[in-house]
Amino acid sequence: MSMAPKRKLSMGRQKIEIRRIESEEARQVCFSKRRAGLFKKVSELAVLCGAEVAAVVFSPAGKAFSFGHPSVEAILDRFIPSAAAQVGAAAGLGAAGDRNLAELNRQYGQLREQLEAEKARKDRAEEAMAEERAKGSPAAAWLDADLRDLGEEELMAFAAALADVQTAVSARANQVLQEALDVGR
Repeated sequence: MSMAPKRKLSMGRQKIEIRRIESEEARQVCFSKRRAGLFKKVSELAVLCGAEVAAVVFSPAGKAFSFGHPSVEAILDRFIPSAAAQVGAAAGLGAAGDRNLAELNRQYGQLREQLEAEKARKDRAEEAMAEERAKGSPAAAWLDADLRDLGEEELMAFAAALADVQTAVSARANQVLQEALDVGR
């Protein structure tokens, strides 16, 4: 008679203290997850009960997110007819527009993160170049030189230096490739 292996018990769902999250990053992540959960519940309520529902949420940054069935505007029209008509006309949003807006906001967030990462990478490269210039590095001198001002001998030396760099880069690329192949075995 064999016994099934004992499962490791987890902490399960825990009750949390409801208070403001101090970390801005953690607060944003929590907002995004809970907003998605809220909109899912609102959608389920509309489908299961046939209710007409609308939910509008403003992020800590002030961005508006909404979900409505049949649409946010249709629900708002029942409460504030003139304001909802103005909002709908100005924004041109419906349920599909709300989803499009959410997708655009998501894409905007991703692009903003990529831009910040590239700015940080540029700053690091500029710092490294400043250090090389301060050391009097010949490579930095070549990068700062205006090639139109170089004479024939200097251009030949520059071409030779570029060939050396190309050889070094090729050797390093081959080394990295070989290491990757060795790890895969």
